[in-house]
Amino acid sequence: MPIEEAARKLEVVTDVPNRAMVVFAHPDDAEIGSGGVIAKWVAAGCEVTYVLCTDGGAGTADRSLTPGELTGQRAREQRAAADFMGVKNLVMLGHPDGGLQDSREFLGDVVRAIRQYRPHTVFAHDPYRMKGFQHRDHRMVGIVTTDAVYPFARDHLHFPEHITDDKLEPHRVRELWYWGMDEPEIIVDVTGWIDKQVAALVRHESQVPGFNVPPGETIGARVKQNAAERAQGYGFEHGAVFRRLIARR
Repeated sequence: MPIEEAARKLEVVTDVPNRAMVVFAHPDDAEIGSGGVIAKWVAAGCEVTYVLCTDGGAGTADRSLTPGELTGQRAREQRAAADFMGVKNLVMLGHPDGGLQDSREFLGDVVRAIRQYRPHTVFAHDPYRMKGFQHRDHRMVGIVTTDAVYPFARDHLHFPEHITDDKLEPHRVRELWYWGMDEPEIIVDVTGWIDKQVAALVRHESQVPGFNVPPGETIGARVKQNAAERAQGYGFEHGAVFRRLIARR
């Protein structure tokens, strides 16, 4: 193998934490960004919490739907997908779709969830992607989640009302994994788990027409193709890639 090719090889991560959390902007983002890994980890005994940040109330091209009808439908779809994936806890923060701000309120919501469910690993949108468009809500979730992980959930003098009023304790997240990054650093073998990821994804029935699948192709085929391309050269069929931050001990 050429030196330059070897230098591009990603670290293959095989460890499964005891608890993980996915913080995401809209219904279906969790399944798109981390679905294969979450399916694999749940089957291995990992307790997973989803934190859905918006109500999904702007995610449709159907002008016949009222905002209330859409948010209700998308909440039901997310519950169905989470249940199918075996996700133990689903937190719905209910912020307006398209209205996320890097605010004290939003930061406190994410910090509270981290302190309550105490994940080892947190997944989120990479807010620092430069090589393509990204929804503003995705950037806000990535930024706020990064700040929530470090230092706000860790240090007891941040949001002390969580301790005094909610009887929660500070929590140190060990790893933060971003999806949607420009340059991945790690890869997970998700061979055998893509079908479950796709089956969870298509439970978001209101969103399937907007997945921009070319004529004659299915969303499942596209997800599998992308995962197969990621896995080339690693000795397994399908892979999921991320950028990872590891907290100091």
